[in-house]
Amino acid sequence: MNGEVYAAPVEAGASEDRAREAAKSVPRHDTDIAGVEASQSQLEWMSGSALAFVVAIMWRVFGSPSSPAWRP
Repeated sequence: MNGEVYAAPVEAGASEDRAREAAKSVPRHDTDIAGVEASQSQLEWMSGSALAFVVAIMWRVFGSPSSPAWRP
């Protein structure tokens, strides 16, 4: 339960029960942010792996003088 959300309705004159229910209904953003950071980390790894794969293919095709791209 979020204490700040609980205190505001009580100070405004709402009953204790209604203020408690309002505080419970407000989601905590700490857990949401942790989930987004985990997803971002996974996307960074996937992007890095894809980039490494593309660079390896480009190196294989254009990297050595014996590759077909170097032949006249």
